[in-house]
Amino acid sequence: MNKAPTFTVKRIAFDEHYHPAENTRITTNFANLARGANRQQNLRNTLTMINNRFNALAHWDNPEHDRYRVELDIISVEMNIENAQHGHALPLIEILKTHIVDRQNNTRLEGMVGNNFSSYVRDYDFSVLLLEHNKHRSTFSTPDHFGELHGNLFKCFVNSPTYQEHFSKPPVICLSVSSSRT
Repeated sequence: MNKAPTFTVKRIAFDEHYHPAENTRITTNFANLARGANRQQNLRNTLTMINNRFNALAHWDNPEHDRYRVELDIISVEMNIENAQHGHALPLIEILKTHIVDRQNNTRLEGMVGNNFSSYVRDYDFSVLLLEHNKHRSTFSTPDHFGELHGNLFKCFVNSPTYQEHFSKPPVICLSVSSSRT
C-alpha cells in the first residue's frame, strides 16, 4: 500500500549564536554567514540590517526607527517515505519563519513562513537537469516538466497535517537563481 509521505519539522533560531546543522546545504546563505573567523560579527551585521530595513519600512508609527525587531527561525523539513529505513529521512527544504517583536507594546506577532526557499530538489533541477539540457544548445531553454517534482513535493508538504500543525499562515516563497553568466 502506498501512503503519502510524512514530514518532520526542525527549527533553529537564526541569531548571533546560530550554528548551521550538519545537514544544512552548503549553498544556504544564512549558513554561509555563520562560518569562518568573523561568523558572529557577520550574524550581528545581518540581523542589524534586517531590523533596520524593517523599521525603515514601518516608519509611520516608528519615528526613532527602532520599535520593531525581527526574529527568524530556520525551518528544516525532512520527508519520510514509506519503507525507508527508520531514521533515514530525506532532507527536503529549508525555509524561514518570522516573528515581529513590537518593543513599544511588548508583543510578539507571528509573521510569515517561507521566504528564501531552499531545496535539494531545486538544486538538482538547476545545477544538473538544466545544465545537461542546455549543454549543446545554441539558445537557452528549459526541459519538459522542469521544476514539477520540486513544486509537487512542496505542495505535498504545504497540504500536509505537519504543515498545518506547525504553521497557521500560508507560505510566501521567493526563489533566487544565479549564475556566473549574464
